[in-house]
This record gives sequence, structure tokens and C-alpha cells, in this order.
Amino acid sequence: MRKILIINALIVSCSVMATAQKKADTVVIKVGEASKVIFAIQDKKDLETLKHYNFQSLMNDMIAKLEKRDSTQLAQPSSAYLKDTVAETTTSGSQIESVEEWPSEEDRRRYRESGRGRAYNDRDHSYNYVSSRSRNRSGRRTYSSFNIDLGTNNFLEAGKFPADANSIYTVRPWGSWYVGLNSIQRTPISNKLFLEWGGGVSWYNFKFQNDKTLLTKDDTQAYFSFDTRTDLDFKKSKLTVVYVNFSMIPVIDFGGNSKKPGIFSGQMSRGFRMGLGPYVGYRIDSYTKQVYVQNGDDKVERHHDPYYLNNIRYGARLQFGFRGTDLFFNYDLNDLFVKDKAPQLNAFTFGVTL
Repeated sequence: MRKILIINALIVSCSVMATAQKKADTVVIKVGEASKVIFAIQDKKDLETLKHYNFQSLMNDMIAKLEKRDSTQLAQPSSAYLKDTVAETTTSGSQIESVEEWPSEEDRRRYRESGRGRAYNDRDHSYNYVSSRSRNRSGRRTYSSFNIDLGTNNFLEAGKFPADANSIYTVRPWGSWYVGLNSIQRTPISNKLFLEWGGGVSWYNFKFQNDKTLLTKDDTQAYFSFDTRTDLDFKKSKLTVVYVNFSMIPVIDFGGNSKKPGIFSGQMSRGFRMGLGPYVGYRIDSYTKQVYVQNGDDKVERHHDPYYLNNIRYGARLQFGFRGTDLFFNYDLNDLFVKDKAPQLNAFTFGVTL
């Protein structure tokens, strides 16, 4: 019996020694002229583990130690470099750490302290840690668009058109063009409610019905009168007022579009939308323009002057649309001219937004 036990012990010892002396499979990667990195694989099962290593992170730590001439072991255990624990990916431009397995309690605490939350990834059915900043950008993102308002403008006097009283400052609807260039931001508030806000520049062009109509002023008032020069053939007379504006319009969009629909934005809405809100503007220029023929030559007179126009305009804007086009209506709640300095006129405009 004693001999049998001794023989068995020798067999086991030889087997262990043979296994230990088994030559490992090696892969040599040359680095530069005189350096190399050697991978020695003793057990082929380790190849599966090797597939899950984050070699970029491992190499960064290794290079940092070599630069310091530090030959000690890496501070982190090898399991810390497994991609199965935390892997960095990019989704829609946001940085996401994808978690295929639940991390340790220490990892979860670290993510919570860094302001990150848990989200579900529908693509690979896994949970992701997403920074709250990225989540806010995707959920409350504001989109910008460029819009052009094209329409016609006029004004009312005591709620009536000046044409009703055959006034000298009656405006010709065709030719009295309103143009607005605007940069609009659309911020989501709820599922179908958005806030469209932004600024731009607009031009009122009041083309008078009578081509001889002339706007002048003295030290106390602005006057509308007829040009009495008889040797001229008048072709056009108008008043132009330029404003910089800011608007803030709550919009209900039944299509739920995050971007403002429009031709220039390339976004088309599938549903109806409507908005109503305030705007305010500041006058930056105003001038009159007369076009006439004198001795067979076309002449243009342009006079820049405040003409006792109010520097501030404010009012309400109604807009509604479908697909890529909106219709709008703006009404100035305050008078075009300073009180008691000229006729009390309220300007308005309507048209299409492109």
C-alpha cells in the first residue's frame, strides 16, 4: 500500500510539473526600433477574457508608469480594465457609459455623485448611465431657425381705415410691403407646447394712395400735405419705418415638431399649429421717399427724419400654419406717432412666414 501511494504521488507531481513547463503561445508587437510588447497566453480560455479588455485605458496607465520609471504593478487590478463593466460609447453626439452588467456599489455611488442617471437603451436592451446635462439637452433642446415675414401693412385711425374718410394719408394696399428677417428659437415646454422666441429686423412701408402726399414736420408737429410743385410728374410717395424687434410666442403644434417648420429649416409639420403672443420693437430709422419725373428724368428724394414717430412699438402677434408655411397677423397696440404730434394711427400687418 505504501508503494502504491508513493507511485501515485510521483505521477501527480510529474503532471503538475509538465503543465507548468508547457510552452505558452506568444504574440510579439514591435514598438519603435528597440521596444516590444509580448502577450503570453497559457490557457486559450483566456482569449475570451482578452476580448473584453479596454486596452486603451490599460496602455494609458502603463505608459504613465513607464514615463515615471515606475516598475511596480499597476494600481488598479486587471478586472478594472474589463469593458463589460463600463464602456464609453457615443449616441447622437452625447457621451454615454453603457452598462451591460450592474457595476459595483462603489461604481454606482461614483456615478450618482457625478450627476448621472440611469436610462434604458432600446437598441441593445441594456441600461445606460447618462449624464443629466446630456439628458437635458435631448429633452429640452432649443432649435434655431431663420424666418422671413412677407406681407402688406396699413394702419387704422379710431378703428377705421383712413380710406373710409378719404384721408390724405390713405395707404395703397398693393405696394405697402412689410418685410421681417428673424432668428427664431423654439424651446419645448411640454409634449405639444413650444415657446418661439427671438429677434430680428422689420420694415414698414406705407405707400400712400396719392403720389403727391408729403410728410413734413416743424418744431411742434408732423403734417401730411400735398406737394404743390406743378412741374413734376409724381410716381410714388411712401413712409418707411425700420425696427429691431423681439417676440415671445407660445405655440401649440399638434405635429409635436421639436424644430420650427419652415422652408429654410427643411422641417415640415404633419399637424396644425397656432400661436399668440407679444412683441416689442425699437425704431432705428425712418424716412420718406418720393419718386417723380422732371424734364424726362426719374428723380428720387429721400429724407431721413424721426417725424415724431414713437421710438417703441409693441403689440400682439397671431400665427397659424400647416406643414412648412405659417400665416401671421401683427397689430401694434400703441400709436405709430407720438400723441398730439400727428394723426393717431395704429399700424398692423399680415402675410406669410417662409
